[in-house]
Amino acid sequence: MNLRYHLLISTLVAACVFPSLTAADESQQVTDSRAQCARGAAAGCLDLGMSYAIGKGVTQDFAQAAAFFRKACDGGDADACSDLGLMYKKGEGVKQNLAEAADWYRKACDGGDAWGCANLGLMYKKGTGVKQDFFQAGEVFRKACHGGVAVGCANLGLMFESGAGVKQSNSDALNYFTKACEMKNEVGCEHYARVKSKK
Repeated sequence: MNLRYHLLISTLVAACVFPSLTAADESQQVTDSRAQCARGAAAGCLDLGMSYAIGKGVTQDFAQAAAFFRKACDGGDADACSDLGLMYKKGEGVKQNLAEAADWYRKACDGGDAWGCANLGLMYKKGTGVKQDFFQAGEVFRKACHGGVAVGCANLGLMFESGAGVKQSNSDALNYFTKACEMKNEVGCEHYARVKSKK
């Protein structure tokens, strides 16, 4: 799978952000997040959802994670919308529903979450949960790429190379492969080398 498994990455990020927290510290963090969420702070709901998703300070519970991600997303947190989309795609904490996943990814993308755009782009490209639409895939891959997600750049490069949903252009393909490669995306680098060798 080319996309990050969002919750796994979040686990690693949480380990970096909250290194060697004691059980009391973790418990206090959850208490603080719960209080913020109860006051309507989307960031608190997102943190609480992540705590339940990775089992940090609480017993891991994907259903609770999904509920708090939904609350955070409804409160305007685009990252939470993306996380909820992934849960619907994987069927974790909620019944798997690809159309619902696409809806949450769309909300995330519209809210400025570049990973939501990248995930939605793949769904449009493959026709998963949505009607296959290369034009729409290109549009959201472009947003993902400009938002700093290398997978979006690499996929947009492939679309320009093949002319799927966009006007075929090897120079544009090379440009997007270059961007992906500069972000340390191996697939982007491989395609860059391949297209460059043809010139």
